[in-house]
Amino acid sequence: MNLEDKFRELKSRGEGAHMPHVYFGDPHEEFSLRLIETLSENGADILEFGIPFSDPTADGPTFQAVCERALENGMTPAKCIQGIKKLRDRGIETPIVVTTYYNIPYVAGVGTFLNRIREAGAQAIIVPNVPVEEADVLLAEGKKSGVHTIFQIAPTTTEERLKKIADIASGFLYIINVEGVTGARESLADSTLKLVKRARQHTDMPLLAGFGISNRQQASNVVAAGADGAIAGSCYAKIYEKSLENPEETLPQIADLVGQIKQGCIEGYRRR
Repeated sequence: MNLEDKFRELKSRGEGAHMPHVYFGDPHEEFSLRLIETLSENGADILEFGIPFSDPTADGPTFQAVCERALENGMTPAKCIQGIKKLRDRGIETPIVVTTYYNIPYVAGVGTFLNRIREAGAQAIIVPNVPVEEADVLLAEGKKSGVHTIFQIAPTTTEERLKKIADIASGFLYIINVEGVTGARESLADSTLKLVKRARQHTDMPLLAGFGISNRQQASNVVAAGADGAIAGSCYAKIYEKSLENPEETLPQIADLVGQIKQGCIEGYRRR
């Protein structure tokens, strides 16, 4: 299923979307495949599929450690792309959004990289370290390959910049709830609510809010504020990192959490 159809389906059902974020290959490939299957079967509407990178500047300590472990265990961009194909071969139909730092597609050739992820089964890409002012190549190659380029907006994004991003983005906009890096937080900044309202003045495109969401209530709050869904990632890694020798034993707990966060997305939509 493509992103547009997924958002239409969710709107018709009166639900907010949940997009879990997973870096592939931590602590090993087979667990990542099972983790993503578990997420898809228990509440994930869209999957953010991270390619581990040595200097993930937008990520907090949890995901930095995740990337380090995955790379130490031999994960590569090519293996990640193959992982997307394996998920499709296993029957996972959930839309996949690839997250990667620009160094990786740049080395491969942006057009070549985008074609590879599309052929494997991905629908979109997020590149946190490419600002909109430097995204011409990414946008042009994305249009050629049929891969959505997803941009992030933050509380500090100016009105002029927000409008520019809204004009050129496709798929959805990624709302950064708080300044700083990814990671589960105890409470959600009030700036999220204001940012959702600001973005709505410029676009009808779906808005997914992330950075710091880790429970049902937080997901419910951002969707009630007008976001079309909630993104969570570090909270899942925090569960399985406690049992890296046997991470599979944590899958029931992860299944429960993704279901809870999805319920929050449904409740938030109905609170609007």
